[in-house]
Amino acid sequence: MNSTTLYRDLTDLAHHSPDWLRTLAGLGTEGGLLLLMAMAVPVWWRARSHTARSVALAVLVPISSAVAYLLSELVKSLVDEERPCRAVVGAAASIAPCPPGGDWSFPSNHSTIAAALAVGLTLACRATLLLALPVALLTGLSRVFVGVHYPHDVLAGLTLGAAVAALCPALLGRPTTDLVIRMRAGRWRSLVAA
Repeated sequence: MNSTTLYRDLTDLAHHSPDWLRTLAGLGTEGGLLLLMAMAVPVWWRARSHTARSVALAVLVPISSAVAYLLSELVKSLVDEERPCRAVVGAAASIAPCPPGGDWSFPSNHSTIAAALAVGLTLACRATLLLALPVALLTGLSRVFVGVHYPHDVLAGLTLGAAVAALCPALLGRPTTDLVIRMRAGRWRSLVAA
C-alpha cells in the first residue's frame, strides 16, 4: 500500500468517525506538542537536584527540538512537496484547514518536533517514556487523520526528530554539562541546581 492510498483510507476513516473523535484529533495535533513541551519543565526542575549531566540532558530537550525543527524546514524548502489536501484527487476534504500554498508537506514539522521532544524527554528522564512516545506517535498520526500530511511525511518527521534528539546529547552533551558546572558555581545556580 502506498502513502497516497493510506492517506485516502485515513481521511475517509476520519470523515466516517464520530464528531468527538474528529474534534479530539484536531485538538491533539497541537495539544500533543503542548503536552510534550509542558513535560520538559518538570523534567528540568527535577534534574536540578541531580548531576550536571542530568541537567544538561534536560536543557538539551528544547535545544534539540529547535534544531530538529530548523532541519525540517530546510528539508521542506528543498523537497517542495505539495500538501495532500490539495494534491490527492478524490480524497475526502481535510478536517483541518489546508495550509496555504508554499507551506510544504515533507517532512511533517509537528511530527519532527514531537519526536524530538519525546526522545529528548526519554533520554533526560526514563520515566517519561510511557507517556512521551505514545503522545509523539499520536501527534504524528493526527496530522494524517486531519488531512494535512501524507503518512510518509509523518514517518520522515518522526525519524528526523528522533535522530536529532539522539545525536544532540552525543554532540553537545559535554559542552552543555561543562556549562552547567560553571553555572552551578555562579549567580545562575538556581537554574541548574536545587
